[in-house]
Parts: sequence; C-alpha cells; structure tokens
Amino acid sequence: MIAHGPLSPGRDLDHYIRTVSALETLAPEVEQDLARRYRDHGDLAAARQLVLSQLRFVVHLARSYSGYGLGHADLIQEGNVGLMKAVKRFDPDYGVRLVSFAVHWIKAEIHDFILRNWRIVKVATTKTQRKLFFNLRSAKKRLGWMSVDEVRAIAADLGVEAEEVTRMEARLASFDPCFDGGPLDDEDSLQAPAQYLVDAHSDPAERFAAEDSSASAEGRLRESLQLLDERSRDIITSRWLTDDRLTLKDLAARYRVSPERIRQIEANAMKKLKGTMAP
Repeated sequence: MIAHGPLSPGRDLDHYIRTVSALETLAPEVEQDLARRYRDHGDLAAARQLVLSQLRFVVHLARSYSGYGLGHADLIQEGNVGLMKAVKRFDPDYGVRLVSFAVHWIKAEIHDFILRNWRIVKVATTKTQRKLFFNLRSAKKRLGWMSVDEVRAIAADLGVEAEEVTRMEARLASFDPCFDGGPLDDEDSLQAPAQYLVDAHSDPAERFAAEDSSASAEGRLRESLQLLDERSRDIITSRWLTDDRLTLKDLAARYRVSPERIRQIEANAMKKLKGTMAP
C-alpha cells in the first residue's frame, strides 16, 4: 500500500518522530474524498495519504505502552501495521473520522505484539485472559492485592468470572526474573509492568483528537482574525486574547468613541469570526 520508508522507524527513531509529526493533518472533507477514491477505485496514492496523515497518532498511541519493556520503534511498527489494516477497511460513509476508526486496529496489533513478546511464560492465552491483561491494572484503584469486593466489582465491570480476575492478578504480580528484571536499582533500570499502574483516565485516542481539534481551531482563529479590519482585530485581541484584557471603557478612550460603539464593533467582529471559523 505504501513504501516501507515512512513506515519504518529504523535506527533513528527521533528523526522518524520529527518527520511524521510534521506531516499535514487532513481536513474532514479531504479525508472523505481520499477514502472514497481508495474504496471505489483502489487508488493506492489516496491510501498512502491516509496512512501518512495518521502516522503521528500511532507514535502518540504507542507511547502509552512504553511500560511493557518493549522497544518504542517496535511498538510503532506494529501500530503502523494496524493503521494500514484500518485504512483498508475504512468506509467514509460510516460518518466517523479515520482516527476514531483506526484506534481499534492499531491497538489490536500492539496488543498482539505485547502478548507475543512480553513474557517467556505467556500470561494471557484465552480471550478472557487477554481482556483482563490490558484492563485489570487500569481497573485497580490502588497498589497491593485487591479485596473480595474489588475483585467482584472488576469482574462484573469486565464481564468475567471473579476467579479469572484473581488468577490474572496473581500472574501480573509475578515476573520472570531473567526477563522482566527485579525492582529498580537506579534511574536507568527498566521497570517491569507488574510494578506500577497505568493511568485509568487516559485514552490516547480521545487525547489526540482533542489536541488535534484544538490545534485546528487555533489555526482557523488566526486566519479569521486576518480577515478583520485593523481596529476590529485589535478590539477582539485586547478584549479576549491577551492575559491583561482591556475593558470597553479602555478601548473607548483609545479610539475616542463611546463604550457602546466599541461593544457594537466587538459584536460585529465576533459574528464574522464565527462565520469564518466554522469547520
């Protein structure tokens, strides 16, 4: 679907991350057009653009799995495989952005890679165990062994038997001495996954989408401000876009008009901004 270069972090991971971070994010309408070109006509160039547009999301998502003791470049590579599978299956008529659709496929490839490589003695072989492996530690409220009530609550929440929760907790609490390593002796030592909890409130897909949306909104705001006349732009900036905001009275004195006139100019400028900033 795409040349191997952009999809291979290789030895210079920092260069790869800088490169994909600089790739352009697609507007919704462009993404839809490219997806239709690939779905309807098999346009590989369109598929390539879709993949490239989401490579930085894969990097972002792969970071959340850094505690498993596996190479970041390997996690990114596996995530890229999942991204390509997602692009192949993406239907623009679903009414969702590619990033929201692709997160499942990216995570699935990364999860499979972790389960194949994390432990010499596999901790998760059945579907239930795989489910528990990636959810148990985030479901736990504290370090240490869970109480009976906590086990039952987590089992009910994940839709599994309480005994499965207890067994998986025991597996995660143990480690392979020659593979995972022991407690940290210094800051450069690699911490084994069983020794910490992940952030239960962090969803990489949602966080990335929020950051991407925020950056896009800021860009539209800058462009829209340039469409205003100089006085209107100054009034909006002075009233809302600086730490030391000015009042209507302050601006009235600056432009030698009444505060009501400043309010009218501000209202008209706001109306124009809303019209030009609409995605």
